[in-house]
Amino acid sequence: MKKITKLLVANRGEIALRVLRSAREMGLQTVAIYSEADRNALHVRYADEAVCVGPPASKDSYLRGDKIIEVCQQLGVDAIHPGYGFLSENADFARMVTEAGITFVGPSPEAMNIMGDKLSAKQAVKAYNIPLVPGLDEAISDVQEAKRVAEQVGFPVLIKASAGGGGKGMRLVHQVADFEEQMQLAVNEATSAFGDGSVFIEKFVTGPRHIEIQVLGDEHGNIVHLFERECSIQRRHQKVIEEAPSSVLTPELRAEMGRCAVDVARACNYTGAGTVEFLLDDQRNFYFLEMNTRLQVEHPVTEMITGLDLVKEQIKVAQGEPLSFRQEDLSITGHALELRVYAEDPQNNFLPDIGRLQTYVRPQGPGVRVDDGFEQGMDIPIYYDPMIAKLVTYGATRQEAIARMLRAIEEYQITGIETTLGFGTYVLQHPAFVSGNFDTNFIKDHFQPSVLQHTPSPELAQLAAVLAAKLLTEQKGAAGATAENGAATGGAAVPVSNWKKNRLAGR
Repeated sequence: MKKITKLLVANRGEIALRVLRSAREMGLQTVAIYSEADRNALHVRYADEAVCVGPPASKDSYLRGDKIIEVCQQLGVDAIHPGYGFLSENADFARMVTEAGITFVGPSPEAMNIMGDKLSAKQAVKAYNIPLVPGLDEAISDVQEAKRVAEQVGFPVLIKASAGGGGKGMRLVHQVADFEEQMQLAVNEATSAFGDGSVFIEKFVTGPRHIEIQVLGDEHGNIVHLFERECSIQRRHQKVIEEAPSSVLTPELRAEMGRCAVDVARACNYTGAGTVEFLLDDQRNFYFLEMNTRLQVEHPVTEMITGLDLVKEQIKVAQGEPLSFRQEDLSITGHALELRVYAEDPQNNFLPDIGRLQTYVRPQGPGVRVDDGFEQGMDIPIYYDPMIAKLVTYGATRQEAIARMLRAIEEYQITGIETTLGFGTYVLQHPAFVSGNFDTNFIKDHFQPSVLQHTPSPELAQLAAVLAAKLLTEQKGAAGATAENGAATGGAAVPVSNWKKNRLAGR
């Protein structure tokens, strides 16, 4: 047993704060790190101790593994939780941490290396008969040979970076005439993003759903799965809305995918929390995609339906404790949804937006959880991911979880920047989503920026009419009425979210 007493969180924002809270509940002392841009961040104020590790740019602060380890040694830290992003899947950093005598809350560097490369991951899982997408399971650099393979597999095909992620180094090719140009683009992008231009060829699965399975393993050989998450609502190959469980998996298919996910974890002797990602085609055939060797952004929906705290489970495993439950002890209770609230403009191709949170009021009430790292008056920094918060709702049924999410979005007041809140409302009310009949092409097939410029609903139209009538009455009273209105609102405008303003204005 490696008893952890002092934990450093090598991350920022909502995930840093989320890890710190679980650590505090476990009675651990906590240390936050921060860049100069995050000096006033909530996670900095929440931790027992906080240390600045450099300038705003990630490469000079949150990616400085040597500096982070130095802070641990100075403050007597005995464990590091990497969160997600930054150094969370960096095998070299995990190895440096271990060699420094510090516990890394995550899998071994060896497991990271195997699963961090899509080709080595495919090789590792072959022995377990895991379904793989038809195509090459080795890197290829010869364009003509790659073209020949693509023709054998059948167009359309995907050219994918071996070390890729987040859609980088990936090209969809519909016809042989475009293949050479697209392969070169994929190689160039992979080299620029990952320092590795290795690519491979896969058959493009039409109409796929993105289903991932949460797994958890300990150092004693026990591995379980914590069911699935549906992650098919995406933009730029990155998730925006997730839910658990999926609306399309049968109990039999869930059990089979869960078994395969456990075998994937077993193939690399996985310890800690990880996610095995699959593509599910329109015939309900599933194929192994990749494994993420860290905690996922969308882990709260799994926590809601299982009643487990995944961060606490990670820390227990890192201490050498065996899992306290078996597969047969786990079950799904209820339904959960997560909307990633990004500082992005859905009406402008989801481009990031920056600015100050002039109004920031979180939704509350039964079944609502907000994981965030901001408060009113703070600025959205330009240096990092534009996610403001994860809005999570839970209900006894999928319908109740959706209704709660719609209500929570209405209550979430954010002004000063554009957000994905309005987009969330659009998706949750769309017949394809409500029916469960959707795939990763949802945005391409159903979303146009103009749909967010709705005509007001009857309720909002009525409210707008009441406000207009009130304004006319007040104008008659001139200055006196204006003074009275100022007193009634404390001399300030009543805060209304950008999306509500647009709806009220009929935009």
